[in-house]
Amino acid sequence: MNIFVAKLSYDTQEPDLRLAFEEFGAVDSVKIIIDKFTGNSKGFGFVEMPNDDDARNAINALNDSEMDGRTIVVKKAEPRERRDNRGGGGGYRGGGNDYGRRY
Repeated sequence: MNIFVAKLSYDTQEPDLRLAFEEFGAVDSVKIIIDKFTGNSKGFGFVEMPNDDDARNAINALNDSEMDGRTIVVKKAEPRERRDNRGGGGGYRGGGNDYGRRY
């Protein structure tokens, strides 16, 4: 099961997160998301656990617990929605005025 972990301290490292989850069972992978421009943690990450029962126990025990001085949020990760590169959100049409238009 893929687990989402949020509200992490910016000082929390992947080995720290792994250690917390390994108390509940095997951990396949740990990934804290890093800002590609600053190189700093974005304050969230993912933990992959192969056994769903162990993962649920970890979620129940670690959600709203304290890690590195922060109360963390732990829940089952939901799949990301597919992103299209076709824009989105509509465009600005000008609201009906003719300012700046050339005919």
